[in-house]
Formats: sequence, C-alpha cells, structure tokens
Amino acid sequence: MTNPAFPPIFDGHNDVLSLQLKTGEGARKAFMDGNTAHIDVPKAKIGGFGGGFFAIYIPSPGNLDHYYEMMRQSEYDLPLPDSLPFEVAKPIMLAQVDILRQLESDGALKVCVTTSEIRDCLNTGLMAAIMHIEGAEGIDANLDMLGTMYELGLRSLGPVWSRPTVFGHGVPFRYPSDGDIGAGLTNAGKDLVRKCNRLGIMLDLSHLNAAGIRDIAKISDAPLVATHSNCHAISPHARNLTDEQLAMIKDSDGMVGLNFAVAFLRPDGQMQSVTGLDVMMRHLDHLITHLGEDRVGLGSDFDGAEMPDAIGDIAGLSNFRNAMRRHGINDALMAKLCSDNWLAVLDRTWK
Repeated sequence: MTNPAFPPIFDGHNDVLSLQLKTGEGARKAFMDGNTAHIDVPKAKIGGFGGGFFAIYIPSPGNLDHYYEMMRQSEYDLPLPDSLPFEVAKPIMLAQVDILRQLESDGALKVCVTTSEIRDCLNTGLMAAIMHIEGAEGIDANLDMLGTMYELGLRSLGPVWSRPTVFGHGVPFRYPSDGDIGAGLTNAGKDLVRKCNRLGIMLDLSHLNAAGIRDIAKISDAPLVATHSNCHAISPHARNLTDEQLAMIKDSDGMVGLNFAVAFLRPDGQMQSVTGLDVMMRHLDHLITHLGEDRVGLGSDFDGAEMPDAIGDIAGLSNFRNAMRRHGINDALMAKLCSDNWLAVLDRTWK
C-alpha cells in the first residue's frame, strides 16, 4: 500500500483517455480492476497517485510506434504528422470526454473544476481528474466549441500537440535542437488565449514552439505553465525549455511539471528506459534554481511515453519519492513538488 510518509502525487499530464479510446471495450473495467497500462486504480493506491491532468489527445492517422525506434538514434528529426481538420477531431475529442465521465460514473475518479474538489479527493483517496486538451484540433477557429467544452468540465488547454493547428505551431521531435522553430500563434490562437483567460482555463506551453510561448507571454494575464516539460540546458531537445523561457515562467508566477519521458530527460536525447533517477534529480535541481521551490511540480506523461525502468508505472512512484528523499529533499519541499504547487497555481489561474 501507499507509504504514509509520502504525500500523494498530483500530476501534470497523462494520456489515459486516448489510450482507453484506442484499447476499446473492456478498458474501463480494466482501469478499475488493474491493467497493463501505467495508470489504474489498484496501482494508484500502491504508488500514492492522487490524480492529475487527464489529456484529451487526438491521435494522428497511422501507426507512430516507429517514432520510438527513431528516437533511439544519436540524432533525429521526426517529420510531424499533418494537421487535423476540426470536423475529424471534434467527435474524437467528445468521445474522450465521454470516457472521462464514464470513469467518474464508475467511481474510479472525480472530474474536478475547483481546487477544493481536488483537495477533497487527495484527502479521501479518490483519484482527482482535471479535464485537459493537448492539441486544440477539436476547437473551432470561432471558439464556439471552447465554451461548450468549458461547460463539460474543461479547465486546461494546450493549443498544440507538436503538429500545427489553426491556433499555432509546435516543435518537432528533434534532437539536438531548440524550440525556436517557425511562426508563433495565429490570430485565432491569440483569440484563444484571451478567451481562455476570461473563462479561467489554464494555458499549457508544453509542445508550443518558442514564438508561440513568447506570444502567450505577451497576451496572457494568467501564470505561464508548462504541464510536462524539462530543461534544455540538461537535455537539448526541441521539446525542452530554455533558461530564458524558465525566466518568463518565473516572472509570471507560473510553474513547470517535470516530464518523466526518458528522451526529454537524458542528455543524449534517446528514448531508452535504462535511465537513472539521478538525471531526474538534475532536472529538478535546475528547475528549482531557475523557478524557485514554489513553481515546480511533476508532469509525468504516463500512458503516453516511455518511463525510466526504476519507475515503470504509477506503482513505482514511491521509488521516485525515495530518490528525492535521498537527494536531500525535505518534507516541506516534497509536499510542494508532489501536489501543493499545482494547487497553488490553479488557485492563481481558475476563476
């Protein structure tokens, strides 16, 4: 069972919903009873997983499994899939909303729209879920669908997942590289930022290119947040944040969730699960140095990426917290990194 010495982890990113959509019939029951994926209810109790941001992600057509093999090379530049039209993406987005609500009706989790609801879940042991969009292909350029999604429970949104949308441009899976690639937000993207601000929907910088991040920093009146990103100074991958971007996030009183995906952790950028937890500590140290203790959390990417062998799935989260303890992280900082900082930035963002 969960080690009572450790606080529960509230996590910045997982891909449960798109995996459930892909898996199909029986996936919900397996989530309750135990499955072979990274996240399910039994493993949550073992690892002290309190919940997090449940991403709605629209998969590109075709099989992208070969991406992992390409990312095991010493250098790579993976071609981005084509953009997806709204008419294709909308029903897939809504299907994942249905999956999340069905998991709620099963008693597996609670969809939370206030921080008090998240705190109640963390106190009672019920998994807390924030409805999040990773890549806004299912939102129309006129933003009519954004209001509908807000009413359905949406409280966090990333304008892109790497491939372009009508709102902006992402970064390719490229190593070595930085994210200063291409144009920033479109006019529709700038309108999206303003409407998210008005509604109190958190904006996620993860996957955006550098120009898009700069645009959001200029327009947004909310904290800048990257739900699942790492440090470019340690792993020079296009997906990772430069020190200049970390400074922008700090100035906005935002935060960053540490991504567990091994390709964005390793200095060599390779998707190799034989990755020591020491490199995760290096990223944590760098984030804390540049952001401060109150602006760093966790953003695992469970069920969407390859994890370090020492963690594996959420049942292995105690191994990660033990590594933090050995690294000298005390109880107060542990509580901030595991959940308190996420709750604080949500308090500053949601309306």
